[in-house]
Amino acid sequence: MAYIQCEDLVLGYEGTSVAEHISFSVEMGDYLCIVGENGAGKSTLMKTLLGLTPLMGGHIAYSDTLEAHAIGYLPQQTFVQKDFPASVWEIVLSGTLSQCGWRPFFQKTQKQLAEKNMRRMDIWDLRKECYRNLSGGQQQRVLLARALCASSKLLVLDEPVTGLDPKVTVEFYQLIQALNQEGLTIIMVSHDIHAAIKYASHILHVEKEKSFIRTTQAYRKSDFWKELGGENK
Repeated sequence: MAYIQCEDLVLGYEGTSVAEHISFSVEMGDYLCIVGENGAGKSTLMKTLLGLTPLMGGHIAYSDTLEAHAIGYLPQQTFVQKDFPASVWEIVLSGTLSQCGWRPFFQKTQKQLAEKNMRRMDIWDLRKECYRNLSGGQQQRVLLARALCASSKLLVLDEPVTGLDPKVTVEFYQLIQALNQEGLTIIMVSHDIHAAIKYASHILHVEKEKSFIRTTQAYRKSDFWKELGGENK
């Protein structure tokens, strides 16, 4: 069974539909990039998958092997979040909260996991720094380490490179690609179709009244890609 199976979804909020007839599945090891015009419902779909926005219609089924704590989430950052007055260590460690159960304190295993992912993201030397004093790229690495503490199987990212300079953007995409190659399943919303084509294994193109999912190779041969100025290959 797929990690996530979606059938004929209707997405929206406050009773207003923003996208309909969305059907797709996410298999273990996929790197799915969700693309589409602004307002097409990409972020709404992401939040619906996470249970943050109610589903207006259709059905979503999750694999029994995908536990609630096995999904890591890296949302779009707001100005307030970027100015959050906490240490890097505190933010990353908070990603293990779902594993603490009834215990009021972090245990050794949670602290070890936080250290592991901070070293993995090359931010261990920043653990005592205040989050709001970091660069945009460093902040995203902190949030990614936090998401990895919450995730053992699936990572969900919503426009993760917004506001980053070109060099840092490329480094971040390469970092996500490396995580996928290590076996982590990725779902990412992106406005950068060229990056999606370069890194993702599958493309979900969302529009208000229709959507489709294809392998990246098949998408490059589609009329959708041609309409965006791409060459059919």
